[in-house]
Amino acid sequence: MSKILETLVPPLGRLLLSAIFLMSGIHKLTAWSQTARQMESEGMAAVPLFLVGAILCEVLGGLLLLLGCWARLGALILIVFLIPTTLIFHDFWTYAGEEQQTQMINFLKNLAILGGLLMVFAYGAGGISLDARSRRKRAKESS
Repeated sequence: MSKILETLVPPLGRLLLSAIFLMSGIHKLTAWSQTARQMESEGMAAVPLFLVGAILCEVLGGLLLLLGCWARLGALILIVFLIPTTLIFHDFWTYAGEEQQTQMINFLKNLAILGGLLMVFAYGAGGISLDARSRRKRAKESS
């Protein structure tokens, strides 16, 4: 049972972690104006630049994580993206009432996602990944 968990849990975890970033990145791309207005409402400068950066981080990081190809790099990209995003867009301490509760939940959700990303960054993609396939191929070639 332990071996099955070690084999199947990492790709499932990567799938679940990557889904929110891939969907969010694609949404930003397809709802450019709406996303730009939201960014402007948070007082952000250089919105087009940061919007392109957000899309690239989410889609690239999400794909690397999903495929387990340079998964540590993908996790790092998403970590670096998620920290300022969480502080800027889920600053629950600036709200009151129900909106404060909603923003606090989103803030804590992002902290939980950061925890998962840190696990991938620390331990890698797992056995079912392009990273592991590449390592096996290199080991086979060197023996």
